[in-house]
Amino acid sequence: MLQVCLNGVRRRSESRRVPVTPGELAIEAARAVEAGAQDVHLHPKGADGVDSLEPGAVGEAVSAVRAVVPEGVRVGVTTGAWAVPEPGRRAELIRSWTVLPDHASLNWHEEGAEAVADVLLEHGIGIEAGVWSGTDGARRFRAWPQAHRVLRILAEVTDTDPVTAADTATALVRELGDRPAAPLLLHGEDGGAWTVLRVAAGLGLDTRIGLEDVLTLPDGSDAQDNAHLVRVARKVLDEHRVRRS
Repeated sequence: MLQVCLNGVRRRSESRRVPVTPGELAIEAARAVEAGAQDVHLHPKGADGVDSLEPGAVGEAVSAVRAVVPEGVRVGVTTGAWAVPEPGRRAELIRSWTVLPDHASLNWHEEGAEAVADVLLEHGIGIEAGVWSGTDGARRFRAWPQAHRVLRILAEVTDTDPVTAADTATALVRELGDRPAAPLLLHGEDGGAWTVLRVAAGLGLDTRIGLEDVLTLPDGSDAQDNAHLVRVARKVLDEHRVRRS
């Protein structure tokens, strides 16, 4: 499975290509799915362009994207602590959502992850359990009694060095165990994004690509948009699939 991650915490000031408004997210999502993405992850933004968990921002973004992607394409959002640091407030906001995403990413090294997870489960929202390299996230997630109930494990390699990112990715997968509690989606970021995508392809794991993770193509040139990244990623994944067959 190839997921597109449309925008992340990036702001328009970082790149004019990053979608911010619900309308922009919808356009980018539709093009990315047409290019071969099978799942959508996005960060709803407030009027200031900063990540928001407010019900209005979440509902408008999710609804706009759902309206333009084919039925069966799941749409997910972030619950990152950078948007709302206090876990009790994060849980309260999730309870107030009137439009529910299909899934939400939840980083396991963040304070109060287990309590936020309980709210997501209560509302039937699939959990992408974010486990970052270089944190205690893997240990904390594996110790959680409800680990088997998550939709997938979002294994994020924070090592941005293309020389070392592959080894970091392999180590993170190993840390999650031979029989992880849920399917793995392995991905990297910035300088390590394409390296880790190739590792995921070689291991036959789900992965993702998009302007949240990287703004450039494997050759270092600027990507035109999310669909451009998805098309190139699909080629890489197809090449590895042929090699494995």
